[in-house]
Formats: sequence, C-alpha cells, structure tokens
Amino acid sequence: MSAARAALDVPQAADRVWQLIGGFDALPDWLPYITRSVPGRGGRLRTLTNAEGGVIVERLEAFDADARSYTYAIERAPFPVTGYRSTLRVVDLGPAGSRVEWSGTFTPDGVSDAEASALFEGIYRDGLTALAKTLAA
Repeated sequence: MSAARAALDVPQAADRVWQLIGGFDALPDWLPYITRSVPGRGGRLRTLTNAEGGVIVERLEAFDADARSYTYAIERAPFPVTGYRSTLRVVDLGPAGSRVEWSGTFTPDGVSDAEASALFEGIYRDGLTALAKTLAA
C-alpha cells in the first residue's frame, strides 16, 4: 500500500473553505482539471470528466460536515492504481485561517510505489494551488 499527501494553509476561515469544497459534487467549482461532475446514486457517486476528456468515477464513503471532511474511493479511473481511497479535510486554524489536507492510499498497478505516490502528490498539490487561486479571487 502506498500513500500520498498534500496540505495548504490559506488565510480564509475554515467554514468559507468548506462551503466551496465540501460538496461531493463541487470539484469543478475549484479544480480546473475537472471540467464536469455528474452526481449519481443519491449523491453518493460522482462521474467526473477531466480536461482531456477522461472519465473518473468516485464513490463517497464517509461525509462529516462537522469535521469538514469527506472520504471517497475510486471505482474507475485512468490511473495506475487499485484500491484508491482518499480524504479531503479542512482544519480550522483560528485567526490564521485554515489548512486544507488531501491524502490518499492506494496500491500501485504497473508502476512503482514512488511513481504512484508522486502522481497523486502532484494532483493534490496542483489541486490545492488551484483552490488557493479560487479563494483569492
């Protein structure tokens, strides 16, 4: 099992950040890589389309509005991993703002642990950078 993680501190309040990213179907609102999200199964499934036209299907496994976090699993994607499970979380830092944490675990499939971890660390890091730009606008 491999893992990836990224975090970003932002000067905005945790509730404001969570309002933007906390909806399971909200990725296109802040992540330019995802151009479309179509909900299914009563909101517990999302079918994402990325900028290249690739399709990613993810299933919501846990949602905690009070803790400002949700966990999801990939059912289908063009990534070289299996057993992918990820959590997106917003932590209140008080007057300093908030920290957004994005982490995942997975089993590499056809690539090394280092390659799979680097792939998702890059996705998380780029996603959090895009989030910071959206919040600053």
